[in-house]
Amino acid sequence: MSIFRFPLLVWLGIGILIFSLGIRQSFGIFMMPISDTFGTGREFFSFAIALQNLLFGFFQPFIGMASDRFGSKKIIIGGAIAYGLGLYLTSIATEPSMLYLSIGALIGLGLSATSYVIILGSIARVVPAEHTAKAFGLTTSAGSFGMFAVIPGAQALLNQFDWQTAMQIFALLCCMMIAFAAFMKTANEDSSSNTPAVDDSQTLAEALKEAFQNKSYWLIHLGFFVCGFHVMFIATHLPSYLADKGLPAQTAAMALAYVGIFNIFGSYFWGIMGDRFDKRYVMTSLYLVRTVVIAAFVTLPVTENTAVIFGGAIGFCWLGTVPLTSGLVRQIFGARYLSTLYGLVFFTHQVGSFLGAWVGGRIYDYYHSYTPIWWLTVVMAFIAALVHLPINDKPLPRLLAHHAS
Repeated sequence: MSIFRFPLLVWLGIGILIFSLGIRQSFGIFMMPISDTFGTGREFFSFAIALQNLLFGFFQPFIGMASDRFGSKKIIIGGAIAYGLGLYLTSIATEPSMLYLSIGALIGLGLSATSYVIILGSIARVVPAEHTAKAFGLTTSAGSFGMFAVIPGAQALLNQFDWQTAMQIFALLCCMMIAFAAFMKTANEDSSSNTPAVDDSQTLAEALKEAFQNKSYWLIHLGFFVCGFHVMFIATHLPSYLADKGLPAQTAAMALAYVGIFNIFGSYFWGIMGDRFDKRYVMTSLYLVRTVVIAAFVTLPVTENTAVIFGGAIGFCWLGTVPLTSGLVRQIFGARYLSTLYGLVFFTHQVGSFLGAWVGGRIYDYYHSYTPIWWLTVVMAFIAALVHLPINDKPLPRLLAHHAS
């Protein structure tokens, strides 16, 4: 299936992710100005972002269940409203503790309703199984395009205005997510659409029991935990790490922008590889690439050139885990409860994100150096590469029986 033949819902989902994840990935640019405004150390802002990611993951299974039952349109619109409100309240905060509610809880809730889990769950119902990883890869790359487009924009806003004004402009951009969601029509909402057959005989409780008793499901959780740790540690702390090395703020913005643009190609590439080859071995290859890239960055001298090269290299395998992980869950358990089952996996990812963002600040404030946690990410990447090898990726017998009937 050509990407140009994907249903309209895929392209609307891409539009939503560009704004949702583009804004989210820019928060690292705000660490130093917000910390300076409130006179706090880096750990405070790190913890607020960590709380956001933890709540993002905590809300995700429940939001996924609601989306599986009621459809995605209302869920996304409500999430976009919460997201915009969180950005606006952050901009007018007068006490640092206010950030726990605004940039932490409200944006965490908004992200859970406007990011990958809900969008991919909807797409799984309108795209044939053999093209799922490709469709997921294309959709995942949208978040990276948002990163490429929004982060330089965030830096430009900070150069022109204060950080409060930048946050208010981002709050207005959340209206775009509402506009895209208004045109979405999922399989839940259009029974006459020509969508792939879904087994509706299984209840949610049965699906959860089936997944919790499956060893491969927990191995998928473990691998995605590592991904979350990597992504949020780098997105939150790379700007400060480069500043500590004496590099200008523009270098950090450019490095993160390269993460975004190379992930556009990387996510689609890994998605195609997941359709063509065994997803387990593709995932192992991805984490081995991460191991080498991070180890090289920590070992080599940090310059403007190496920072940008690192951004591109890590970007190529940045969120390639998303189409592969969600594709594995869909392949093993089917599409019916993908938003719920992948939502639970994503919660584990966000626990990793919480620790990556918070522990990064904690270690820096204690050691005044990021070196120990950089090497920890190298070890974790190698472990994640090994974790995916014993996964049994064959569809469950009930799925084979359903498709044979």
